[in-house]
Amino acid sequence: MANLFSEFTLKDVRLKNRIGVSPMCQYSAIDGMPNAWHQVHLGSLAAGGAGLVVAEATAVSPEGRITPGDTGLWNGEQAEAFRPIVRFIEQQGAVPGIQIAHAGRKASANKPWEGDDHIAAGHPDAWEPIAPSALAYGAHLPRTPREMTVADIARVREAFAASAVRALDAGFKWLELHLAHGYLGQSFFSPLANRRTDEYGGSFRNRARFLLETLAAVRAVWPENLPLTARLGVIDYVDGEQSLEESIELIRLMKAEGLDLIDVSMGFNTPDVSRVPWAEHAFLAPIAQRIRDEVRIPAATSWNISDAKKTDELIRKEQVDLVFLGKALLSDPHWPYHAAQILGVQMPQGVLPDQYAFWLKRQPKPGEPDTLRA
Repeated sequence: MANLFSEFTLKDVRLKNRIGVSPMCQYSAIDGMPNAWHQVHLGSLAAGGAGLVVAEATAVSPEGRITPGDTGLWNGEQAEAFRPIVRFIEQQGAVPGIQIAHAGRKASANKPWEGDDHIAAGHPDAWEPIAPSALAYGAHLPRTPREMTVADIARVREAFAASAVRALDAGFKWLELHLAHGYLGQSFFSPLANRRTDEYGGSFRNRARFLLETLAAVRAVWPENLPLTARLGVIDYVDGEQSLEESIELIRLMKAEGLDLIDVSMGFNTPDVSRVPWAEHAFLAPIAQRIRDEVRIPAATSWNISDAKKTDELIRKEQVDLVFLGKALLSDPHWPYHAAQILGVQMPQGVLPDQYAFWLKRQPKPGEPDTLRA
């Protein structure tokens, strides 16, 4: 029976455990370039013992950034800047992954701690958001995006493929497409955001078209022996959303196009999140299990996952194959080590770097001061 500290193999990639670092935006880049902050942030989580470390939502084009502080992969210099980060992650025994994204109508926003709202149109730092339809997200993001032309759609699709090539060049071994959280891919699929009347709107097949075409374009350039995954918002908990059955059918089609694992998340296509069951631990896990069983595809999920025993049960009960942790790891980068202690697991290989394990395992003899190597 698999557990939280069992190895997991997908294609030619082996994870030392089932703990993944969820991609968490840091809004700390300049012109899309990762820097020392990203090195320390991702490096500390790799040293903390996670099996998979996924870098934050990284824009495929300048217009695809959420904020001016987003990382990017629209040029070779950005890929080069990721190389030492990737190298350090691998040196800790973790697998380096990256999520590539386009923010759609949520683009051109201020950093969360600087307002978390749209940058005023006309401001030197602002740019024009684009989306499937000219519908504003609302609330703190009131700006109406420009409706994309078919040429825009083709351009963004190719930007995803080009960014995937750069991710591979930088050394990443795990790629995730961001098709959730109200960003561009999710917006095309959701009736809450997509009111188009052409081949990219209306019916289920039409709303799924951009996601499937983008996946196919990326699959064509991403090696078959490396995992290609996607984070998809399968539910919004509001009236008027796509049905869960549609989401499951989309994942079935994505699997046929070469998807290797689905990361089950929420849509966030609307600021109304009043029905989301925030109090429940891993509240998306039952949906992830249904998708895993019906589509026969490896599945992961995140959101409100922190309790070690409950998290271990998700793996033991085969609800998911991986768990992605965000806030829990920010609060405690050594969550894997502490989880092993709580679960009574003999210290798994790689959960602590040797530089830390020596000191934490050292038990001085009675009466002997622990200063021999201090």
